[in-house]
Amino acid sequence: MHYSLIRPLLFSLDPETAHRVTFKALEAARRLGLPLAEPVPCPPRTIMGLDFPNPVGMAAGLDKDGEHIDALAALGFGFIEIGTVTPRPQAGNPKPRLFRLPQAEAIINRMGFNNQGIDRLLANVRQADYRGILGINIGKNFYTPVENAAEDYLVCLRKAYRYAGYIAVNISSPNTPHLRQLQNAEELSELLYLLKLNQQKLADEHGKYTPIAVKIAPDLEPAQIDAIAALLMKHQVDGVIATNTTLSRSGVETLRHRDEVGGMSGAPLRQRATAVIRRLHAALQGALPIIGVGGIMSAADAKEKMEAGASLIQIYSGLIYRGPVLVGEIAQALCRTEASS
Repeated sequence: MHYSLIRPLLFSLDPETAHRVTFKALEAARRLGLPLAEPVPCPPRTIMGLDFPNPVGMAAGLDKDGEHIDALAALGFGFIEIGTVTPRPQAGNPKPRLFRLPQAEAIINRMGFNNQGIDRLLANVRQADYRGILGINIGKNFYTPVENAAEDYLVCLRKAYRYAGYIAVNISSPNTPHLRQLQNAEELSELLYLLKLNQQKLADEHGKYTPIAVKIAPDLEPAQIDAIAALLMKHQVDGVIATNTTLSRSGVETLRHRDEVGGMSGAPLRQRATAVIRRLHAALQGALPIIGVGGIMSAADAKEKMEAGASLIQIYSGLIYRGPVLVGEIAQALCRTEASS
């Protein structure tokens, strides 16, 4: 059944209920062997030392605990990112905490890193059949003081290292108090130093190099972007994910839910995220790859991110509004462009 026919029913439900219903339907379809996506022929690409079958990834946040990895893989993603996960389980912020703004194709959330903890996530990873590229997105617990945040990241890094294709370090969610403070130069430099130090120790221990990518906010000033780029290069970080959700309400000023606290994703974020990617690309000068995310609702939006300097892209809100067909549409468009270039 076409997603456009199902979406009104899903949108009549509370967003978190719709989320659970959608995954139950995907899991049922997978168990029945129903085809969910057609393979998209694509030129091979090596990014962060990893071979990506296509450039379209699932962004973190949709499958926080890695419970539906195989169902997501069936949609045709070139890579999947799960999390954000924290060392200890936590319930996240009180409900309601997730809001749709359909007129703008936007979502506001203040989930607050609700997850069952790193140990449960890794148990789910071990049970999955998926052997593609799996990113594990890590964060700090709500009650961990920001000055002690590094230890939370290191706990998750050490535990997830052997299972992850890459580790995504989330320092940019607006829904955990003071988290974005870690984007400041002094705090970020110290965190990156510790992450890279432990990465090398773990690489020696496991005989495997797992890249680290840092996820940044879209609400940074140009000088902040330049400073972050300089630190990423200084510490030889493997990649950067741009961007997380925004605190801006540009484009939704007249809509219901506009005053809800939280980060906004979806179509209104597109231009802001692309501007950050473009600035990052200029500052990095190819020193490390950019994974572009934010407001990608069509193949044209994905091409815009790639033209701005992204090597890969991720979607989330676009999947909610457009459905699984969006994965194939973007992959076909980007792979066709690469094949003809």
